[in-house]
Amino acid sequence: MENNATTIEMLFKRAEDYTRTTVELAKLHAVDKTADVMSSLISRLAVSIVFAMFAFLVNIGLSLWIGELVGKLYYGFFIVSSFYLLVAIILYIFKDEWLKMPISNFMIVKMLKKN
Repeated sequence: MENNATTIEMLFKRAEDYTRTTVELAKLHAVDKTADVMSSLISRLAVSIVFAMFAFLVNIGLSLWIGELVGKLYYGFFIVSSFYLLVAIILYIFKDEWLKMPISNFMIVKMLKKN
């Protein structure tokens, strides 16, 4: 009788250890995936910020150059801003297939990637 009780206790102890280990492993996988996704997003954000600063300065130069060509400096800014309005409208129309789907797919691939 005592032998059966000891065996059952050992079985419960092993099941408890297995459950704890499984939960701990799931936590570690979640932390790993979160860190991977966040580091990818932050690195892309950093590159995007540097590119945005570059684009901003190029646009100011382009606006001044176009304004000089057409005779009034502010006309150059109107022309460049009109171009960006057109780009914004096009992006709004195609935002799901050009922006939403690639970002969603990137997140899914990062989350489901095996090490």
